[in-house]
Amino acid sequence: MERWFAELTQKKLKRGVHRSVQALERDIRSWLADWNEHPRPFVWTKTADEILDKVAAYCRQISDSGH
Repeated sequence: MERWFAELTQKKLKRGVHRSVQALERDIRSWLADWNEHPRPFVWTKTADEILDKVAAYCRQISDSGH
């Protein structure tokens, strides 16, 4: 679900120019209608182990930062 909201944010909210709340709502509803008509699964390009290894490396990096 979180990834879906990131997709919405990147494709519509960051790129859009909305002059009113109503315009924003219309844009989101339009995007939702298109998404529901043409759903696309998310394809993960890394394994869970690769992701966890990267997170662990990042945690080691920030814990050794001296802050």
